[in-house]
Amino acid sequence: MLIYLVEDDTSILKLIEYSLKTKGYEVRAFERGKDFFKVLEERKADLVLLDIMLPDMDGIEILKRLREREDTRDTWVIMITAKTSEYDVISALDEGADDYIKKPFSVMELLSRVGAVERRAGKKVVDTGVLDYNGIVIKDKNRSVTIDGVQVDFSLKEYEVLKYLILNKDIVISREKLLTEIWGYDYEGETRTVDMHIKLIRDKLGDKRNSIKTIRGIGYMMTKEE
Repeated sequence: MLIYLVEDDTSILKLIEYSLKTKGYEVRAFERGKDFFKVLEERKADLVLLDIMLPDMDGIEILKRLREREDTRDTWVIMITAKTSEYDVISALDEGADDYIKKPFSVMELLSRVGAVERRAGKKVVDTGVLDYNGIVIKDKNRSVTIDGVQVDFSLKEYEVLKYLILNKDIVISREKLLTEIWGYDYEGETRTVDMHIKLIRDKLGDKRNSIKTIRGIGYMMTKEE
């Protein structure tokens, strides 16, 4: 698996690069966004580890450009951030980041996330055709979502979470189950990325936001509004 690492802190960059290479991953490291894009034109990566704060380009802007391109719109992107505000995390996820990891983080945590991406890459995606539930219609062919006839843009992870909840409607799904099924992570206490994605999905569902019920202490359930 080829991984591109974009990180301007040299000590962190070298640590991550070394750790990934010792696990057998092919890694290209960049301290600047422009160097990353130059190499990207030559070869696409399977995973991009992207720092939010870079000297020449904002990490969120790099993410936007990746999602606008047909050849990288589905490339896995994990944001690396020293920023702790929910707004910054939400901004990254809303632009299509698959996940995020906050500094300082352990090498083992990072390797666990990367390993999950590798497992997901080899997993066949089941085409369910068209799903229509309570005015929410999703189509796998073009990965589109319409709500009461109006098309709404969803990131890949938002789409996958929504689809999974609809396929399992009226069943309580734990956060841990969503982490396993959508992200491929073995549960080790990290469920915030699930909650962040649910928040974004609800915002996009608008009047249908109450279709996703929070089951306190467990997770979520897709059900028709009362």
